[in-house]
Amino acid sequence: MFGSKPQLGVFFFLPMFLFAQNPKITISGLLKDAGTKAPLSFVNVVFKSPQDSSLVAGTISNEEGRFSVAELSSGTYVLELSLIGYRRSIQKVEVGKLSAFLDLGILELQEDAIQLGEIVVSGQQDEVNSRMDKKTFSLSDNLSQSGGSVLQAMKNLPGITTDNDGKVQLRGSDKVTILIDGKQTALTGFGNQKGLDNIPASAIEKIEIINNPSSKYDANGNAGIINIIYKKNQEEGWNGKIGVMTGLGALWPKAESLPGIRTQYQATPKFNPSVALNHRRKKLNTFLQSDWLLDKTLNRNEFTTRFYEDGDVVRQQVQRNRTTTNIAAKAGVDYAISANDALTFSGLYSNEHVLDDGDIPYFNQDLSERRRLWQFHEDEYNTAFTGSAVYQHKFKQAGHLLNLSFNYTFHREDEKYFLTNINPTFTGRDTFKLIADENVSDLNLDYIKPLKHGRVEAGFKFRRRYIPTDMRFFPGINSPLDTNAAGWANYGETIPALYGNYIYERHNFEVEAGLRVEYVQLKYTVNPEHNTYKSDGYNYTQPFPSVRLSYNLKANHKLSLFYNRRVDRPDEGDIRIFPKYDEPEILKVGNPALKPQFTNTIELGYRTSWAKGYWYSALYHRIVDGTKIRIGTIVPGSNIIYNIYQNAGLSYNTGLEWIVQQSVNKWFSFNANLNVYRNVIDAFTVENRYPLPSVFSAAKTTYTAGNAKLNLTFKFPKQLDLQVTSIYLAPDIIPQGKIAARFSVNLGLKKTIQDGKGELFLNGSDVLNTLRIQKTITGSGFSYTTTDYYETQAFRVGYSWKF
Repeated sequence: MFGSKPQLGVFFFLPMFLFAQNPKITISGLLKDAGTKAPLSFVNVVFKSPQDSSLVAGTISNEEGRFSVAELSSGTYVLELSLIGYRRSIQKVEVGKLSAFLDLGILELQEDAIQLGEIVVSGQQDEVNSRMDKKTFSLSDNLSQSGGSVLQAMKNLPGITTDNDGKVQLRGSDKVTILIDGKQTALTGFGNQKGLDNIPASAIEKIEIINNPSSKYDANGNAGIINIIYKKNQEEGWNGKIGVMTGLGALWPKAESLPGIRTQYQATPKFNPSVALNHRRKKLNTFLQSDWLLDKTLNRNEFTTRFYEDGDVVRQQVQRNRTTTNIAAKAGVDYAISANDALTFSGLYSNEHVLDDGDIPYFNQDLSERRRLWQFHEDEYNTAFTGSAVYQHKFKQAGHLLNLSFNYTFHREDEKYFLTNINPTFTGRDTFKLIADENVSDLNLDYIKPLKHGRVEAGFKFRRRYIPTDMRFFPGINSPLDTNAAGWANYGETIPALYGNYIYERHNFEVEAGLRVEYVQLKYTVNPEHNTYKSDGYNYTQPFPSVRLSYNLKANHKLSLFYNRRVDRPDEGDIRIFPKYDEPEILKVGNPALKPQFTNTIELGYRTSWAKGYWYSALYHRIVDGTKIRIGTIVPGSNIIYNIYQNAGLSYNTGLEWIVQQSVNKWFSFNANLNVYRNVIDAFTVENRYPLPSVFSAAKTTYTAGNAKLNLTFKFPKQLDLQVTSIYLAPDIIPQGKIAARFSVNLGLKKTIQDGKGELFLNGSDVLNTLRIQKTITGSGFSYTTTDYYETQAFRVGYSWKF
């Protein structure tokens, strides 16, 4: 359908502040008399360097004969055990890095001592995560997006892209599960990702990209998981951080508006004060992170030319000026009930107010006739709250844990649209109102047991999700609104799941194997008077295995093979029956008959590292059954395009990801990332049922695309840092069409002051003002081309102070 030649061109990107991780390991064991099997207390336990016998760490066993030594790095040690009346024991211990806790089991000392057998735990140097299934990025070094949002910061990370709707894509797929502190929330975790643009990057400690999740994670999200981790201080007493950011965007227009509409936003202000407080004293730790955001943006500025098979040509513009105010706060308390029991209570609150004012003029081909002008005003409130209670019990063996947690999320979507339809012969004023309340309850039980050469993990999760939705239309004269599509609908989802995971690490070989089994029941109950859709749903019981095999070829060279099976369950917004009138002639409508898509993924990863850098590459292949895709169709006698989700059948995604990082010298380092993938969608035929049945057929499509990023970091004297980030996105296929290449450059400058406690920053996003979204779409009886010149350029200045 489209050409398959990739256009990757020149790419320039930036060191993604990737952690060079070297995890600290805790080793425990139980000491007993070899003859009587009685526990031995006050045994000296010492770890020494095998090179020079220097002391690395040590402790003594307690009254139960147990010992625990923390903060050991991966590597080889000599373990010495000694007690008066017993023969000293000397053993070789190799400490790996896949598990934060290792249990050496029962170690026996004899009065007529015989040296114990050798205990070996494999290990190697850690760079891009020891399992190569996860990449971790610190946002404190993300200079080019300091003062921006989490969504803006994500655009710099390897494999991550975003579309102009703010949806996050990982390796070319938008089927991503996004967590906050390991939990799904209404802000980001249930198919709604727009909340990411309202979370300041200053509140976040790090972001984890998990391309190959193990069975302990929820099975939803075929592209993987992104985990956003908030900052949380553990120091004694009072400490914290305050900051403020201000800036301007859209300094000059990218494209002039069509005649006769309101002025598009320019010089849009940005303002974001933030505060983080933490107080720790003895058994009690309290924390608070709060941000207020004011952001004006030219949220959409899309120019479209539509062609119909009857020869009609329509030129239009969708201009949307947006003002967003948002207050967000995360607070909680950690309480140590005892040495082995702890409670954590936390809450995350967000209140977002969005005001949109837009103009959509419709002209003929040469702009000599304006057929009508559609103006809209949207007043939307999004209120979200997530409350969490976590109980943790630590068994006597270090790292032996039982966690019990309950999370409740509430999200209210309250939207009001006011539409003015100005025609040559009349003016109509329409209104519609939507209220949707999302209620999600999660109960989790997780168990971890360290072993001599790894650990076992097991758990249970139960989720109940309920979303009642109510839509009301109030039509004016000659309204285009479908008043018969209004009413109510209720979304109910119940998911119990069990999982088990086993990790084994020995010598140069690693195995991680797990299985998750989940039962899903979805019921979508529709207003019986709806003119097209009826109540629908589905249920299934399915296994979701995950396997990882790794082999250390030699020092600092590692090969890993992954397999997992995952699912993408339709979100409530995907099946919502009410048409969304962002513009009156291209509508989005849900499909209650939509079913899940299941994905099998296999990946081969390779990593090597050296003194001042590393190389990481991964070859992956996904097979998707029941591909979810939005299809646009028209009905006879109408020019309105209805975009509706459908299950299209089989699709494939094969790609290569490559990352290299190098510290050239003390003042310059770089990080480059390349992701090239080939998308294939098999031929399919679907029927859009709304508002009338319409059949669409597509031939097999194949396209090669990708993205490239280059980060350059310069460290100048007097604690002055500069970062340059360049991003190139190659052309790609999208439902019924293709999207053109995109390119942008971001800059960031940071100056550390006040003896390291203060920071000044200045940055700019899309400083060359080159980023725009160009699409070509072809359907049955129509086609259109579109370019969105929305706001992408912004300059920010800010200050933060730690105390």
